[in-house]
Parts: sequence; C-alpha cells; structure tokens
Amino acid sequence: MDQADIVIVGAGHGGAQCAIALRQNGFAGTIIVIGREPDLPYERPPLSKEYFARERTFDRLLIRPRSFWEDKGIAFRLGIEVTGVDPQARVLTLADGQMLGYGRLVWATGGDPRQLSCAGSDLAGVHSVRTREDCDRLMAEVEAGIRTIVVIGGGYIGLEAAAVLAKRGLSVTLLEALPRVLARVAGDELSSFYQAVHRSHGVDLRMEAIVECLVGDGGRVTGVQLAGGELIAAEAVIVGIGIAPAVKPLIAAGAHGTNGVEVDAFCQTSLPDVFAIGDCAAFPCDYAGGAVIRVESVQNAHDMASCVAKAICGERKPYRALPWFWSNQYDLKLQTVGINLGYDQAVLRGDPSLGSFSVGYFKDGTLLALDCVNMVKDYVQGRKLVEAGMRPDIERFADAAHSLKDLMG
Repeated sequence: MDQADIVIVGAGHGGAQCAIALRQNGFAGTIIVIGREPDLPYERPPLSKEYFARERTFDRLLIRPRSFWEDKGIAFRLGIEVTGVDPQARVLTLADGQMLGYGRLVWATGGDPRQLSCAGSDLAGVHSVRTREDCDRLMAEVEAGIRTIVVIGGGYIGLEAAAVLAKRGLSVTLLEALPRVLARVAGDELSSFYQAVHRSHGVDLRMEAIVECLVGDGGRVTGVQLAGGELIAAEAVIVGIGIAPAVKPLIAAGAHGTNGVEVDAFCQTSLPDVFAIGDCAAFPCDYAGGAVIRVESVQNAHDMASCVAKAICGERKPYRALPWFWSNQYDLKLQTVGINLGYDQAVLRGDPSLGSFSVGYFKDGTLLALDCVNMVKDYVQGRKLVEAGMRPDIERFADAAHSLKDLMG
C-alpha cells in the first residue's frame, strides 16, 4: 500500500494552494494530491466567464504548469475518487479498489452541482457549469448550432452563463424560483439592477418560475415545462441551482457535519489529523457573528489552505480571513466583501442608472458587507471599513461625493 505524509483530496483551488503553501512553509515530507478530474489544478471562476466565452484557453487556466509540481515534489493521482476513509488506520480507499495511507489528510473536494429532482433531468442536453468538461460539452453544442437555451437558477453561475450566451446572440431564457435573482446573497437594489441589465441584453428573465419537468424527444431535451403548464422550448438547458458539498466519505467515517463537514477555528474536523477547506468546509465565521457557514469562493479556499499548511508546519493560528467575491457579467464587474448575514439595512451609494454604484449592508449600524458594481475604489476602501467592524455615519456613507476612506475616523 502506498503512503504519503500528507494526502490532499481535491485538486481544485484549495487543494492546489495547500500543497503550494506546505512547500512554501518548509514542509519536506511527501505530498500526494488526489483529483476526480483528469486535469492538473486549474482556475474555476473563469469557467462561467472567460473560458465559457472562449476568451481564455485552458492552458491559461492552469494554476501552475506541470513542471512546477514536479520540481516541488508534489505527486498527483488524477481521474480517481476517494470512496472511503478509515480514520483509525489512516487509510483511504480509492474508487479502483486501491488503498492509500496518510499521516495527515486535507479534504478539499468542493461540491457537486445540485441536480433537478424532476422528470427529464437526465436527458441529453442538460448541463451543469462546474468543470472544464461541463463547459466544453456545452460550448461544443453551441458551436454546432444550437440557438435556444434555458438557464435554471438566478445565482451567479446562472447569470454569468446567461450573459456569455446572450452576448453570443443566442436566445436565452432564465428561470428563477424566487421572487428575484441573487435573492440568497444580495439585497433588492442589486437584484433589481441585474434583472434590468439582463433584460436589456435580451434575456427572457422569469421570476417565481417553478420547473415542473423537462421534456424531450429521442432522449434529448426539447423544452422546460413550468408548474403553470407553460412549455418553454429549449435546445439545451443549464442547471445552476447551487452545489452539494462533496463530503460523503468523511461523514460516513464519523466526521461531524450536516451542510458540509464542520471544522474548528483551525480548519480541523472532528477526526484526528483530518482537515477540511474550501467550499465543503463549514466553519465559525467571525464576519458572520460566529455563525457556522460555508463560503463558496476562491479566497476562502486559498486562505483556509494557507491556514492548514501553516498549522501542519507548526504555526497554528485561527482562521480569520475577510471573505470576498467577484462576478463579471457583460461590462460589469461586481466585487463583494464581507458577509451580509442578518443585515437589517441596505444603503445605496451612487446611481445604478449610471452603471456604477455600491450597496452597504448594515446590522445595528455596523457595516457587514459591501456590493460594488464598477466601483473599485469603494471596494478597496470599503473592505477596510468592513474588516474593522466600523459604524460609519449612514448619511455620509450614502453620499457618493464622500470617499469611503473619509469614513474611517
């Protein structure tokens, strides 16, 4: 049976960064990274943006070239999945039946796209946008001539995909079950703005649209039927309704967790010498009032990976990184900092009709988070306010004539 001092399960942003950070912090032992996909670690956010639009080739998405990993003595096992964990014996079972021993284990598997739970969800032409293979399969169909696409889900993935496809001149219908897009992550101001933007680009945006089933012909999707009986024609369907954390083997092994696997302030699970990072890890977040949450972002994966690498190398410090996110749609760059969980006031700053504005989310006067659309200066200066837990004057905050830097005092 093969053995490694550190085994990292998951070859995404978190897994790659953990391996890199271990070497940067002087770890000289053996490292093996296991990945379900056949590719070396690559950037995932561009999948629904530049890569989807064919503005960046795959080689430009690689986090590091093959030579880097070889030079650092970091080994990979790709195209294979971990199916079992024995925390007492410190042994992993792989999908091909092989066993792999570990000294310490870092679980960085991210999540799997949630599937529709209705008839027709398994038809050909129904796509997710989570991996390079997902994007290549969908874009091959677009390049082959399909013109009518339905996107199910009004979160960032669905909106970004809709933007790329609309810019290519396709007929795009976007269905959101809730009363507004981005309802789970943003306030009314941002939702209303993006709804108007997408409609101005020709996207047929439907809110409170409940999917009854997908219909098809010859095993391929031809339409989406709504609960009210309406049938929307579709040559392809994109499902962007979130992810399910990929933690089944860990939970089966006894790790605590419901929505992902729970970790402590040092990213350690309830299993001995087993850490979890990134999208699959639920942690106590200081910027969410100590609530145990999952954060699906590259920043979170990177910073948790660095926290674990330092802990393994003897520098044990609690994880306390300020969350930040971004989204590119059309000519708009949205930058978000902080977690708006439990906010009681959303304050608009600037004029959305001009395409540049910010929204601040407050709780009891404290600035929890900021959404900044084409407002880089607000984002840079505002993150300092959020990080410091500031209580700026609301009227001055709302006045875009005042720099956020001026509110630090």
